[in-house]
Amino acid sequence: MNYNAPGSVDDIDRIMEVMTGAFAPEYGEAWNRRQVSDSLLLTGTGYCLIGAEGSFDPNLAEPVAGFALTRSIFDEEELLLFAVLPQYRGKGLGASLLTQVIARARLRGIRRLFLEMRRNNPAGKLYTGFGFRTVGIRAGYYRTASGERLDALSQELYIADN
Repeated sequence: MNYNAPGSVDDIDRIMEVMTGAFAPEYGEAWNRRQVSDSLLLTGTGYCLIGAEGSFDPNLAEPVAGFALTRSIFDEEELLLFAVLPQYRGKGLGASLLTQVIARARLRGIRRLFLEMRRNNPAGKLYTGFGFRTVGIRAGYYRTASGERLDALSQELYIADN
């Protein structure tokens, strides 16, 4: 992850491009540019990009297929945002990106990785495959554009022993 750096304008542009294309608008999960750039000013917040060919932190010549945004404190890290553009899904890029996030966290001494997602999020299969387990439910936490309420699942993965 790129830590303690606000992120280049180009990287923020690329994160926002993925965000716009990857998050379904009806769920309201996408962050705006200000939220992303402000979060990157905080100590312990970082991001990782994956290119369409599977490279990490690709140069501007390669299209970006996905990103992860994380925040860490002490020996815990939260996966704040994780996205792969629809046209690149099903090619193993999400698994590669999550593997990279876990490996980089482990190198920094992170022991537990957390995330929160809406109950019907298709990425849940990816997280379960990596060993994440549900440790809490926030009933009706998310509200769709149509007003439907969806539960949030809080999940964790111990990575110190993996």
